[in-house]
Amino acid sequence: MKLPIVAYGDPVLRTKAQEIEEDYPNLKGLIEDMFDTMYAASGVGLAAPQVGLPIRLFVIDASPFGEDDEDGAGDPTAKDFKHVFINPIMVEQSGKEWGFNEGCLSIPHINEEVMRKENIIINYLDENFEEYEMELTGLAARVVQHEYDHIEGKLFLDKLKPLKKAMLKSKLEAIAKGEVRTSYKMRFPQQKKKR
Repeated sequence: MKLPIVAYGDPVLRTKAQEIEEDYPNLKGLIEDMFDTMYAASGVGLAAPQVGLPIRLFVIDASPFGEDDEDGAGDPTAKDFKHVFINPIMVEQSGKEWGFNEGCLSIPHINEEVMRKENIIINYLDENFEEYEMELTGLAARVVQHEYDHIEGKLFLDKLKPLKKAMLKSKLEAIAKGEVRTSYKMRFPQQKKKR
C-alpha cells in the first residue's frame, strides 16, 4: 500500500524519532508499505518520519545509483544496496567531505549540493531484529546519512549555507501549503481544508 509522504513544514520531520521494539504493530506490513511508497515516488530511501511516524526506521534501495549510465559510470557501492534499518546508531563518519546533488521526497522539486563525509560505520537491526554493523562508502554512505538525518529530525536543507536557504524560502513555503505538484500522494501541513 502506498502511503502519503509528509511534506516540508510538518513537525514530525523535525522530531527526533523513538526506538521501536520487535513487537511494534504490523512492522512487516509497514516496511513493505514504505518500500512500495518509495518505489512509487522514484526514491532511493524513505524514513518513517516521512510517512508521519516518529520512529527510528528507514528503508533504502540505492540500486539505481549502482547502474551504469551512458558513460558507464555507476557507483559500485550502491549496486544491489537494499536494506532495512531499525534503531540505527551512527558509530562513525570519516574521510573527506564531498558534494552531491541531493533531493528529498518530502521537499519535492528542490535539489541542492550537499557536503557529506565519504565513509560511515553504522550499527542497526534488520527487519528480523538481527544486529549488524556496516562500513559504507560513496553513494551508499550518502543515502544512509540522508535517511539517518531524518530520524534525528534533520533535513538536507540544514546543511546549506544561510544565503542558499534564504533563496529557497518562498519555494519551501509553497511546498508546506501544498502548492506543488508531484506524481505521488503527499500530506501538506499548511494546506487549507476544503469545505
